[in-house]
Amino acid sequence: MQPKMLTSHSLLKALMETGCQCGQGKCRGRANGHPQQNGEGDPVTLFEVVKLGKSAMQSVVDDWIESYKQDRDIALLDLINFFIQCSGCRGTVRIEMFRNMQNAEIIRKMTEEFDEDSGDYPLTMPGPQWKKFRSNFCEFIGVLIRQCQYSIIYDEYMMDTVISLLTGLSDSQVRAFRHTSTLAAMKLMTALVNVALNLSIHQDNTQRQYEAERNKMIGKRANERLELLLQKRKELQENQDEIENMMNSIFKGIFVHRYRDAIAEIRAVCIEEIGVWMKMYSDAFLNDSYLKYVGWTLHDRQGEVRLKCLKALQSLYTNRELFPKLELFTNRFKDRIVSMTLDKEYDVAVEAIRLVTLILHGSEEALSNEDCENVYHLVYSAHRPVAVAAGEFLHKKLFSRHDPQAEEALAKRRGRNSPNGNLIRMLVLFFLESELHEHAAYLVDSLWESSQELLKDWECMTELLLEEPVQGEEAMSDRQESALIELMVCTIRQAAEAHPPVGRGTGKRVLTAKERKTQIDDRNKLTEHFIIALPMLLSKYSADAEKVANLLQIPQYFDLEIYSTGRMEKHLDALLKQIKFVVEKHVESDVLEACSKTYSILCSEEYTIQNRVDIAHSQLIDEFVDRFNHSVEDLLQEGEEADDDDIYNVLSTLKRLTSFHNAHDLTKWDLFSNCYRLLRTGIEHGAMPEQIVVQALQCSHYSILWQLVKITEGSPSKKTFRNQINVILFCTYLTYAFMLLCDLLMIFSHQLMTGGREGLQPLVFNPDSGLQSELLSFVMDHVFIDQDDENQSMEGDEEDEANKIEALHKRRNLLAAFSKLIIYDIVDMHAAADIFKHYMKYYNDYGDIIKETLSKTRQIDKIQCAKTLILSLQQLFNELVQEQGPNLDRTSAHVSGIKELARRFALTFGLDQIKTREAVATLHKDGIEFAFKYQNQKGQDYPPPNLAFLEVLIIVFHSYLEKFLTEQMMERREDVWLPLISYRNSLVTGGEDDRMSVNSGSSSSKASSVRNKKGRPPLHKKRVEGLYGLYYESLEGSWLNRNENIHTPGTLQAPQLTSTVLRENTRQMGDFHSLTVFYPSEPDEQELRGLMEDDAEPIFEDVMMSSRGQLEDMNEEFEDTMVIDLPPSRNRRERAELRPDFFDSAAIIEDDSVRLY
Repeated sequence: MQPKMLTSHSLLKALMETGCQCGQGKCRGRANGHPQQNGEGDPVTLFEVVKLGKSAMQSVVDDWIESYKQDRDIALLDLINFFIQCSGCRGTVRIEMFRNMQNAEIIRKMTEEFDEDSGDYPLTMPGPQWKKFRSNFCEFIGVLIRQCQYSIIYDEYMMDTVISLLTGLSDSQVRAFRHTSTLAAMKLMTALVNVALNLSIHQDNTQRQYEAERNKMIGKRANERLELLLQKRKELQENQDEIENMMNSIFKGIFVHRYRDAIAEIRAVCIEEIGVWMKMYSDAFLNDSYLKYVGWTLHDRQGEVRLKCLKALQSLYTNRELFPKLELFTNRFKDRIVSMTLDKEYDVAVEAIRLVTLILHGSEEALSNEDCENVYHLVYSAHRPVAVAAGEFLHKKLFSRHDPQAEEALAKRRGRNSPNGNLIRMLVLFFLESELHEHAAYLVDSLWESSQELLKDWECMTELLLEEPVQGEEAMSDRQESALIELMVCTIRQAAEAHPPVGRGTGKRVLTAKERKTQIDDRNKLTEHFIIALPMLLSKYSADAEKVANLLQIPQYFDLEIYSTGRMEKHLDALLKQIKFVVEKHVESDVLEACSKTYSILCSEEYTIQNRVDIAHSQLIDEFVDRFNHSVEDLLQEGEEADDDDIYNVLSTLKRLTSFHNAHDLTKWDLFSNCYRLLRTGIEHGAMPEQIVVQALQCSHYSILWQLVKITEGSPSKKTFRNQINVILFCTYLTYAFMLLCDLLMIFSHQLMTGGREGLQPLVFNPDSGLQSELLSFVMDHVFIDQDDENQSMEGDEEDEANKIEALHKRRNLLAAFSKLIIYDIVDMHAAADIFKHYMKYYNDYGDIIKETLSKTRQIDKIQCAKTLILSLQQLFNELVQEQGPNLDRTSAHVSGIKELARRFALTFGLDQIKTREAVATLHKDGIEFAFKYQNQKGQDYPPPNLAFLEVLIIVFHSYLEKFLTEQMMERREDVWLPLISYRNSLVTGGEDDRMSVNSGSSSSKASSVRNKKGRPPLHKKRVEGLYGLYYESLEGSWLNRNENIHTPGTLQAPQLTSTVLRENTRQMGDFHSLTVFYPSEPDEQELRGLMEDDAEPIFEDVMMSSRGQLEDMNEEFEDTMVIDLPPSRNRRERAELRPDFFDSAAIIEDDSVRLY
């Protein structure tokens, strides 16, 4: 039978736009279900029209409706094939199949038409065309129902056929069918909800009209109108009942199964749409019977699904009128929502915080103080979107004003009595109570978008600091003043730089024109204010080092041109005077460095104030240099009789000069000479205080660097620089000197000549072997030290814990400094052997540094790196022989430690056999030579003393080993010869079975027996001959052993469950994705009786198992395609015991979707 054509003018025009060139009505859509083609070979189907999306969707739907009115079977056949093709199926439903076969049979037939070579289908295909297809697909379904809502959907044929088809497809084991049909059904449901809403509105209007007409006086009442209104109301009620039946069919037949589907995308579609229904038609859907699905899915393992849940809830909580209906849900699931603010998926955490903010906005009583505190600390998160969302919550909770009259009264006041005065005090208290004083910049950045007006009120802040409190007002404490200054400086930095602090964000982004203008305006505003206020603040707090150090950071954010353009030179003089006073008063390094940096900024040549600042700076340096020279002479003359005053005078002036030498070139004052004298005296006589030595070293270091900067041409005297470097060499017993020396060796290495600077060749300084040995010895003595005794003595003291962390940080810096010398080929690579051998023992403290050093050295020279690795193993072996003697206990922990280290070294070679062949061969050549290097003093019948080292080796050339073997050795079978026999056999067979046979079969593989018990076939390894055989088997075996012995927490594989009617077809459909409905976190139904009081039995037809032990047992017993169908006779109590109670806080903590900061 030939179908009617979609022949309307609009559709023909649309098809011509999409490529149909056949002209006047010569195209045909389908004949008996086959797509007909025009002369150019272009098929014309609903799928292609929707996919291209070049025509208006309403015209496409209108043409289909016209076709339906002419022949509804053919039109429905087109619609059925549309859904089939949208699923990516190549098959076509014929008219005979449509009329004579059941849906299950049709679906089974279409399943056979799938392309098994590709798992992609239109909804998952990449590219902009397919992304647009999804929106066109959803739009088509919505328009179809909208255009059919007045007649066709009530004919008890079209909708029944479509819903029946989608229900069957959604129950398929084929993912493409299930995903596409679920999306279609959910969009169909959304359209029906809209129709039901319109019907409800019409019913209400009709009822009002009827009541108004009936309440009229009998003489004025129109009986005919009453009858018409009654008839209309009855018709609307009938339509409403039909729509409700359709929605119930979709909801119970599709939603309740697919919202817990194994595929996250399908679950996300369901949750997204139920949120739309509850928002669109809240009277019908916003109740506990539907909200419970969203609440349960908050525990979903996939972040995508949890995200959809939160966004669906946000759309509901945005409307404050809906809060009464959400009250029970809020009480039940509030704890889970609050815990999701720590979600491991940052996008989910952000939306959870926003949802909590909406809950707070609707009802402050809904959240307890503990709930709020869980969100407060997130303002310090390193992830900026999370922190900003938490900042909005904090602003809403603490800084929002709720009293309009009080706000209007305070708005007329300024300064400390302004509306922001109390809010700033509150911010300071919050910062102090959080006890994260090093994170003020993070707090400011978190609040910047929501509380900018408050954070930019610098006038109020300075008045709080400068003015005395009025009578009856509580004065700020010293801690509060320090916190306010720190926060104020952070707000200044944020306004001037207009980007987040270090550690937040991927980098500086390009500002928009509006942001750039705001930045300039803020910078001008803060400059004009603090040019006047800063000298006064420094004057008041000049005695407090912490406050002064923070305040002196402000000038770096100034627009210094304002000093000249605004005729504010007098304020500059006041600032310079206060800085000089601070320098003379303080010797703390933070304060002095801040003063030095401020002078450096003010001395910039691009500003006209440079001369004025430079004069003040030079005068200050002249004064301190003169004081330093006199104090040094006095100290040296006094010698061992120098008192504390002499030492303090030298130390205080040297600290000041060293701090300024860091940012300023002071070489013309020749500070190096006196520093050299101090160091030489300390070296020769040993009576120089360590603090003076450290400062003299630092000052000498800066002097060397500034002289290097000044060199622009010629060949300077190499001897001068070498003598200056030797000054630091003499002091290597100091940790600080070691760091400076490593830096200088880096600077004056062979890389100094790169970039066309060959003229600096005389300055290159290469450390000799003696210096390298001293550096290595220093690292061994100060880095690789046991801390057990120290840990026991410091246990339980927080301050001592901080000291231990600081000491570890310093040791890590020492190791990193020396490792850089190895990586940049300044120190010979073999020196790294002494570091690599500590990889396992000190893995927790230095594992990352050693691993990175090993990786870099391999990139530089694979052969030399291999030699270094075997050298480190040899050193450990020699140490063990010296400790235990020649007869080693191969089962001891020390031997096992060396083997484990060798295994770790082997794993670092990677899997590229070609690239690592020569390096691995070199490693084993050196290992064999070491094993046979010495003969046993008792004779040839006894094994070499280092023979046990062969157990450490992993791969080797068999032929190379034969050179060292004698006939007597090959015939030996005693236990002392076991390493040689095992090693040789492993090279011959390439496996570990021979090593087992040497042990006389005393032990069998426990892992194999365990696997056999579980019904899994043992792993059969392919023998690999030659160089890489044992290496790669050991590599694989080591990972297998690691997985068996070490428990690594992670997401467990879900058991696969099904409730489909196609279970009998699993044998035929084994090549497709198994339909699973695992939902890991369904709450206990007895706990949710209030939310499920209308359900006699739970809607879940299968038991949802989430116990880790049960999951592991099931995963090991069943194959991946196994379908688990538990008997329906289990009662409610038995089913509840299989699931955790997710309203229990312990269950929430165990949820692996939660990330702890």
